[in-house]
Amino acid sequence: MNADLKPRFIESLKRNNEQIREDRAVAIGEDSQLIYRRRVEDIALKIKKIEREQEGLIDVSPLDKNSLTFADFQPEQFVEKDLELSLILRNLNIQLEIAEKRFEYLFGKKL
Repeated sequence: MNADLKPRFIESLKRNNEQIREDRAVAIGEDSQLIYRRRVEDIALKIKKIEREQEGLIDVSPLDKNSLTFADFQPEQFVEKDLELSLILRNLNIQLEIAEKRFEYLFGKKL
């Protein structure tokens, strides 16, 4: 075997405990940070989708441009769905705020 080449496997076996722990810590930290970031982004995406859905509820356009009749608008269903979406948004916004603060605390940086 060439003296200049250092086989990775043998070098890995020679590492001391501190080096091994450092490598594992870095790997675990990077994985956790990436997953946490994705989770925060998923929550933000859900918020945007539900906000769009809620805005869509107020679109009570007439059946066509010459009609004064609105397309099967059900006020009770509108109110129920709007309140339901409002509560979901409230909970998601709380989750997002907490997740962002925890991310900053755990990883020392803002999203």
